[in-house]
Amino acid sequence: MKRHKSIVDERRNQVLELLKIDPNLTADKLAEKLKVSSLTIRRDFQYWEEKNKITRYYGGARIIQNFLESELDKNPLETRKNLIAKKASEFIESGDTIFINTSSTALLMLKYLKNKRVNVITNNANAVFVQKDPNVRVFLTGGELREPKEAMVGEFALNNLSKVSANKSFLGCSGFSSDMGMTTVTLDEVPINELMIKQCVGSKFILADGSKVGRNSNFISSSIDSVDVLITDESANTEQCKYLKDLGVRVIKT
Repeated sequence: MKRHKSIVDERRNQVLELLKIDPNLTADKLAEKLKVSSLTIRRDFQYWEEKNKITRYYGGARIIQNFLESELDKNPLETRKNLIAKKASEFIESGDTIFINTSSTALLMLKYLKNKRVNVITNNANAVFVQKDPNVRVFLTGGELREPKEAMVGEFALNNLSKVSANKSFLGCSGFSSDMGMTTVTLDEVPINELMIKQCVGSKFILADGSKVGRNSNFISSSIDSVDVLITDESANTEQCKYLKDLGVRVIKT
């Protein structure tokens, strides 16, 4: 019984998170995404409606704005991620083709791209559910889908990526430091990150909240000399940022 409750709670939280990403998701689309029935999703809607977190409409539901704002206030990390994504979006110009990896921070950029014709190539399957400007075109790499990050990896994804190039790349990471560069906890994502950097003919951006700056994770995705810009927040370690600048990385704090 306890395990069943944890599964239900996890699904309900996923419903809420997906509605935050795309308020236009219907009950049917959520059911397909989470592999449950539409009736189950409608019950989840009822649960969150009773807690005053969503408002329902025929076939779907939307996050209540006051709740969303209060959630950002209570979750400083989410606020920092949004500030980083918003700053990163300022470097994108109309006509750009960009790479975005599985980073949740990098994916937030899509909602800040307005009135710009941009091609986004990503291995983040969650991009399907992000509300975006109609001028933004999203191309998925395909590949083996790995949960819970909804990352597309493997030879199929690598083969497709090897046939395209981008003029800017925006990659998130598990850690970014002056001694090891960009690192990740997921081995399967390393070759994807490496190829996104290799196939990028312009500026390479790393997006990392302050807790990741100076941290080293298990697997190296990129050396420091392959990175042009780090966009982080004010909580990033000052000494580590100085080391990165000395190594030629432009550091921007939001």
